Amino acid sequence: IMSRKFFVGGNWKLNGDKKSLGELAQTMNAAKVDPNVEVVCGAPSIYLDFARSKLDAKFEVAAQNCYKVAKGAFTGEISPAMIKDCGVNWVILGHSERRHVFGESDELIGQKTAHALESGLCVIACIGEKLDEREGGITEKVVFAQTKVIADNVKDWSKVVLAYEPVWAIGTGKTASPQQAQEVHDKLRGWLKTNVSEAVANSVRIIYGGSVTGATCKELASQKDVDGFLVGGASLKPEFIEIINAKA
Repeated sequence: IMSRKFFVGGNWKLNGDKKSLGELAQTMNAAKVDPNVEVVCGAPSIYLDFARSKLDAKFEVAAQNCYKVAKGAFTGEISPAMIKDCGVNWVILGHSERRHVFGESDELIGQKTAHALESGLCVIACIGEKLDEREGGITEKVVFAQTKVIADNVKDWSKVVLAYEPVWAIGTGKTASPQQAQEVHDKLRGWLKTNVSEAVANSVRIIYGGSVTGATCKELASQKDVDGFLVGGASLKPEFIEIINAKA
């Protein structure tokens, strides 16, 4: 089995200003980070240029969302072409906040994924079940359905990272246990093996998101199918460095 490069994404969400994000970039640039980890910071769209200019080249930047076309009469939207024009190579799509706060459908997320990849962006594609879905015993059904819509729109899996984020664990302080995370990641890999290919199942990074902190990251990182993290609040703090170095 080929080794999968550990991947840590920071999702800044709707947080930060030039002062605090400039300071965060200085902290990250000065820190000793594991060179075997791919690090991507998800900045608010208005700060994409700023983040790209302040962070060292060893760190990648991501937009937190984009639209499904390159340009047009879509007030308030940004396109993969614009993201690339800012020197940014990644986009986060399908985050639970986009799905559940802003009402984005599976279909729209699939279309966005296809267009972002066709435009040459790499995609962090997010999936995950809500608390009532987990308690109802349909976690697998939900995440497999979400994964299928993404998979139907991917040609080159080397440009995709799959982020499993149980919605009940995001920003709640509840983290899925390392065993719970490993179980879903293992099942997702099985789904990819059956429905895409064994090569893709073995090579694609499946990362975990949901209240990842310096305290929880090491045990999560030790699980064999957890290939990294998508970090929310902690990505704005110096402890983000600890999370990047979880395997070191």
